[in-house]
Amino acid sequence: MITAMTLHDAGFKIPSTLPELRTYLQAALEVEHLTIPVYMTGLYTIRSGTNVPAHFTIRSVVLEEMLHMTLVANLLNAVGGRPNVAHPQFVARYPAKLPFSSETIPAIGLQHFSPDALRTFLRIEQPESLTPDPDDRSGWTSIGQFYDAIRRGLLAVVDKHGGDPSRVFTGPRERQVGPEDFYNSGGEAFAVTGLPTALKAIEVISDQGEGSNETIFTSDDRIFGEQRQIAHYFRFNEIYTGRAYGPHDVPATPPSGPFLDVTWDDAYPIRGDSKVADYRRFAETSAVYREAVEFNAAYARLLGYLHSAFDGHPRHMALAVPTMLELRDRAQQMYRNPHPDPKEAGDGYYASPTFEIEQTHFDEARELVRRHVDAAGVGTNEPVDLGPLTAGPGRAFA
Repeated sequence: MITAMTLHDAGFKIPSTLPELRTYLQAALEVEHLTIPVYMTGLYTIRSGTNVPAHFTIRSVVLEEMLHMTLVANLLNAVGGRPNVAHPQFVARYPAKLPFSSETIPAIGLQHFSPDALRTFLRIEQPESLTPDPDDRSGWTSIGQFYDAIRRGLLAVVDKHGGDPSRVFTGPRERQVGPEDFYNSGGEAFAVTGLPTALKAIEVISDQGEGSNETIFTSDDRIFGEQRQIAHYFRFNEIYTGRAYGPHDVPATPPSGPFLDVTWDDAYPIRGDSKVADYRRFAETSAVYREAVEFNAAYARLLGYLHSAFDGHPRHMALAVPTMLELRDRAQQMYRNPHPDPKEAGDGYYASPTFEIEQTHFDEARELVRRHVDAAGVGTNEPVDLGPLTAGPGRAFA
């Protein structure tokens, strides 16, 4: 089985063939997804009623990362690929290396709301203008560089096909997730039907992360007619510095606007490297083990719904929303529980989700997702084939 993760050792470059472009887009799905548990951990470890601006800022970014996954899936479907998000290899073990990234970018781990967590967030979203050039032997040094390589590769592949986009954009229109299927914080989902909309999707993803045209602002106001807002990196920098950006601030200077109320002690400290196996040893004295297992099962269901939505049933996105709310509630409940290991609890640590999603979780999720889809009656009346929810033969990313 070929995965973007295993192709990391092949070296970072501009994709030059359609199979390579599809592989890079699958890798982009992995990049966008890998950030979500990291940001969710920072978000839900905030104690209720505290750090309200930070809470809503991180929440807005999590929602926009879901939008980015959707737009990348639309891109991959448009060029004849098959997005694959429901298999164990898609959910990396944390701390995790971002696909095709430079060795200068450390593996990202799960951390509670803290200055260290925000420094991790800032490194993930660091704008290209503040980042060294990529090294073909090492990898990209900013996500913007990665998407620029995809953009340049897309143009090269179209050129290689005689300059005829219709020879590249061969995916069926009904596989596209549109605004009627998905609501988001900033921007919106839209169908990728050719080169203009493909370039628009790449622009939206890049600009929401690091800003448009070397500013601190996204392009959502220009593209979607929405209220002007700052990009992810700068939203996180406001939390980190405890100060908002002013309307005339630029990327290279610190924020100069009003001060923000950030209280780092109002968070549940966690051991980001906790595993289900650690909790199992205390299953007789604590409910944390069961809660961790159930959280991972619910996360597998979420990926099952997304897989179905990206694999030809866009209306199934509606079923992902209540599962995201369930994950929120389960995560917040876990963070309120002291770590089941008395030593860790004595050191002030709390329990936390581990995001260890095994094949057994996907096997169990497959039937549950199918039953929920049938019960909800969403989408087409045709029989729903969710597939094996694995990346077996015939489902290779390239």
